[in-house]
Amino acid sequence: MGFGIYTTQTKTIIIMKKLLSFALMVAFFTTTAFTLNNDANNNVDNDIVDLAAQTEFLSTLVAAVQAGDLVGVLKGDGPFTVFAPTNDAFAKLPAGTVENLLKPENKDQLVQILTYHVVPGKVYSKDLSDGMTATTAQGKDIKISLKDGKAMVNGATVTTADIEASNGVVHVIDSVILPPM
Repeated sequence: MGFGIYTTQTKTIIIMKKLLSFALMVAFFTTTAFTLNNDANNNVDNDIVDLAAQTEFLSTLVAAVQAGDLVGVLKGDGPFTVFAPTNDAFAKLPAGTVENLLKPENKDQLVQILTYHVVPGKVYSKDLSDGMTATTAQGKDIKISLKDGKAMVNGATVTTADIEASNGVVHVIDSVILPPM
């Protein structure tokens, strides 16, 4: 009889060890899955422009903000919500588009496009709802859609959400959104 109890205790210990191992693996994968957002949220001392300037995959956006003379605005008090297209998002535009927009004679068009990516106030992913619209700093509305757990802005997918800055929040998107002209 004592041998049967020992076997039951041994089985219980093995099951508990497996559960503990499983729990540790879940904890590890959960914390590493959110490392980018957690690190970004620690940059609350940085404004939106400084945060973007420190992010290599947003270098085209930074160059465009500089060419559009919007650095001072986006370093302002805000708060702002910026839907930030990556370098790859800009690369999806037809060949020569970015270079053309960066020319001084096209500054007005560039500003129209860039301000279409900015919404006054702080809008976090938890605030988004399917079908909602938001008026941009450019003056036109963008439309939010939620599908399969992903947020989209005028068809551009939010790839990283809720990056906190001292003067707002940034959501990284995979396409440049163009205002209706």
